[in-house]
Amino acid sequence: MSTIEKVECLIIGSGPAGYTAGIYAARAGLKPVMYTGMQPGGQLTITTEVENYPGYPKGIQGPEMMEDFKAQAERFGTDIRFGYASKVDFTGPVHKVWVDETTEIHANTVVIATGASAKWLGLPSEQRLNGFGVSACAVCDGFFFKQQDVAIVGAGDTAAEEATYLSKICKKVYMIVRRSEMRASKAMQERVKNTPNIEILWDSETKEILGEKAVDGALITNLKTGEERKINVTGFFVAIGHTPNTQIFKDWITMDEQGYIETIPGTSKTNIKGVFAVGDAQDKVYRQAVTAAGSGCMGALDAERYLAEIGVH
Repeated sequence: MSTIEKVECLIIGSGPAGYTAGIYAARAGLKPVMYTGMQPGGQLTITTEVENYPGYPKGIQGPEMMEDFKAQAERFGTDIRFGYASKVDFTGPVHKVWVDETTEIHANTVVIATGASAKWLGLPSEQRLNGFGVSACAVCDGFFFKQQDVAIVGAGDTAAEEATYLSKICKKVYMIVRRSEMRASKAMQERVKNTPNIEILWDSETKEILGEKAVDGALITNLKTGEERKINVTGFFVAIGHTPNTQIFKDWITMDEQGYIETIPGTSKTNIKGVFAVGDAQDKVYRQAVTAAGSGCMGALDAERYLAEIGVH
C-alpha cells in the first residue's frame, strides 16, 4: 500500500535544470520536493572538467559543480530525496506521481527535469576511458584537445556540426561513418567534405578505443573490406544521438518523434496545465549546463505563476 503525500511543487530529476528550479521554487516559498532519479546530478556527474559555465573562472569538476548546485537548492529549503519516478497520472488538476512504486505524490505543479542520456557504442574501453579522452559532447570538451588529433563517430547533423567545430580547434579530425553516406543535411555534409583537416572514414566501425589511463588511439574496421586500421588520436567523441528520459510521460505529454517533450515556445509549459518541462528532456538543440539552468529558472517561475492563477499560492 503506497503512502500519499501532498506537495505544491514536485521536481523530477536533478541536473542543472532541476537544481535551479529548486533554488527558484524554494525562494518563492513553494516548498519544492525533488526526486533525484538514478543519477543524482545528471550527465554532469560523468563529466570531468567544466570550463564553460559562467562564474567558475578556473573551471570545476562536473560532480563538484553539481554538489554546489545541490547545496544551494537545499540552503533555500528544497527537500531533495533519492528516488525514481516510476509512473504518473496527469488526468486531473492534481498530478499524481509514484516514486519507487511505494510513495504516491499528489502535486499541484510538476517540473520535469529528467534530462537525456547520451547513446554509446557499447565498448568496454569506451566506458573505462569516459572522461579520460572519451566524450559525448564536443562543445563541452573539444577545447581540451587543442592542436591534437581526434576522432568523432556519427553521421547525423550533430556529428557533422561537432566535427566542424572540432576542426577549428584540433589538428586533425577523423569522422567515423558506418555507411557509405551520411544522414546529415546536404549543407552540413558539404561543410564537412570541404574542411581540409577532416578525414571521413566511410563504411567504418570502431572496434576498440586504445589507451590505459587516457585515449591514445582507436582500432577501426572497414566493414566492406574487413581491413583494420589504427588511428592515433588523443580524443574520441561519440555523436550518435541522445535518448530523452521521458518514457513515463509518453501517454500524457506531447512529444516529438524522438521523445523530447514539446513546450510552448518561450515557456516551459507542456500540453498539461501545471506540468512544466525543463533542461535536456525538452532541449535537443543546445544541451548545455547553462541553458538547462536557465530553463530550470523558467520552470519554477511558470509553476509559481500557475499556482497564483489557481489560487493555491
